[in-house]
Amino acid sequence: MARKWARARVEHVDVEQVAGELFAAVLGSGPDLITVVVSTSGDRVRLTAVGPEDLPARQTHGPGRRIIAALSARSGVTPDGCGLWAQLTMETT
Repeated sequence: MARKWARARVEHVDVEQVAGELFAAVLGSGPDLITVVVSTSGDRVRLTAVGPEDLPARQTHGPGRRIIAALSARSGVTPDGCGLWAQLTMETT
């Protein structure tokens, strides 16, 4: 569901994969609620997925995180340690 939601808001070839990996990484910590946010500024799009508790190292450094890093211009852990973010750059014509 997060993948389709992000795709409806952002036209980027990797947005569905990145949104899915962000969601899955946070879901791996077992939260009851995950918040996914899409922020835009100029040609940049930032996707963020956050849960209510700190993410374990497996979620912040696991295979999903490596996929996110490979598909995005920048990525990281949220300042509170409860989520992950990825920044995509849109092509301008």
